[in-house]
Amino acid sequence: MEISASMVKELREKTGAGMMDCKRALTSSDGDFEKAVTILREQGLSKAAKKAGREAREGLITAYIHPGDKLGVMIEINCETDFVARTDNFKALCKDIAMQVAAANPLVVQRADLDPELVAKEKEIFKSQALNEGKPEKILDKIVAGKLEKYFQEVVLLEQAFIKDQDKTITDIINESISLLGENIQIKRFVRFRLGE
Repeated sequence: MEISASMVKELREKTGAGMMDCKRALTSSDGDFEKAVTILREQGLSKAAKKAGREAREGLITAYIHPGDKLGVMIEINCETDFVARTDNFKALCKDIAMQVAAANPLVVQRADLDPELVAKEKEIFKSQALNEGKPEKILDKIVAGKLEKYFQEVVLLEQAFIKDQDKTITDIINESISLLGENIQIKRFVRFRLGE
């Protein structure tokens, strides 16, 4: 199938990938648009994984104040260069993540940041709940593990569902930005203020 310039342009507008990458994806998918999008996403994720080890010391500190002025967030997101930090795409990412923190109230950026005592306490609570519901002893560990995963998805920023697209996690959004901007991106830290807390 012949790949037209308009097809390449449409794919580029949808994905933000480079023209040649779009053309290659369309060629290898025989012009199937959705397959081409999948190919580009897979390539982007593998590129993101390669970039994850690179040092990110530039970036932005972004503030978000929720309408009504009773809730605010400050967040630091790092990238590799000042050039990328000043792009509209990076600024939009920072604002989206700050809004995520305001809306979803995570406790930490990543799982490793959670206090082990807090995790142990949650495990005990989940175990007690399962026993009180009359669940058999032999499946207790599986039930606790499942509830613990759900807990992580609620309190760990990188594992939360993105407020603007529930099918993606914050990790997915970061990886898409790494693929688009070509640099390692890391959420360094955040603080959330609510009036009176």
